[in-house]
Amino acid sequence: MNPIRGIVLKLCSVTVFVAMAALIKATADNVPPGEAVFFRSFFAIPVIFAWLALTGELAGGIRVQSPMGHVWRGLVGTTAMGLGFAGLGLLPLPEVTAIGYAAPLLTVIFAAMFLGEEVRAFRLGTVALGMAGVLIVLSPRLAATPDAAAGSREALGAMVVLMGAVCTALAQVFVRKLVATERTSAIVFWFSVTATVLSLLTLPFGWVVPTPGEAALLVAAGLCGGVGQILLTSSYRHADASVVAPFEYASMLLAIGIGYAVFGEVPTLTMLAGAALVILAGILIIWREHRLGLERDRQRKAMTPQG
Repeated sequence: MNPIRGIVLKLCSVTVFVAMAALIKATADNVPPGEAVFFRSFFAIPVIFAWLALTGELAGGIRVQSPMGHVWRGLVGTTAMGLGFAGLGLLPLPEVTAIGYAAPLLTVIFAAMFLGEEVRAFRLGTVALGMAGVLIVLSPRLAATPDAAAGSREALGAMVVLMGAVCTALAQVFVRKLVATERTSAIVFWFSVTATVLSLLTLPFGWVVPTPGEAALLVAAGLCGGVGQILLTSSYRHADASVVAPFEYASMLLAIGIGYAVFGEVPTLTMLAGAALVILAGILIIWREHRLGLERDRQRKAMTPQG
């Protein structure tokens, strides 16, 4: 265990994923979301494949025990990705990032509903706090505006991104079931393969021939997706999840910076206030899980016979 290395790898993964989102956003005016999903997934495969080969995990790392589990995770995860990419074409990057923070909060609820995980009052309270923050972020987009066309576009974007967060949370529930029998490398690899195949189903809905510049951005997004996944997976090998996970919220600072510098997007005080509540709720849940984990470790040690 090397917590500093784990934190650095996590921050690197967050940076790469925000850069990937910016690359997708830069092409969103012309490239349909389904086509963007294809590039993101297809060009991540060789990166992940090479990583597995270099780490010696290629032979057994992609073997699966639950094929249908991967299919269901792929269906929901690909839907989440497509909705998120669609949202990037409709809303500023920081807002998409902030609304996306609803996913881990919703995962808590879905894990209780579908996996039977116990959810106590503290976690319910923090989830409620976080969802209040999400509503604050959404509120300006759902209010009436003088420009009806722009207002409708923004309202659609808000709903699309929120539904993407719901699908992301459901995908995480499937992942929690898969990790009981599957290796992380298999989950990562087969998701990229499944998403690539599923994205081809959107071909009849208006794929375009991207310009050379757009194609370069899309390929770069796919490579970033593969590299980001490797960095993320590696970060959890060097530090506990409770140490690494809070650094996910550095993505807000990066999204604000890139949104302003590249797309001319200025975050509103309402969006920042809502995002702050969501981030606070997420950190409180991580802190609580860490405390419960320490308590479980103490109980196990107390029950272990001393020789």
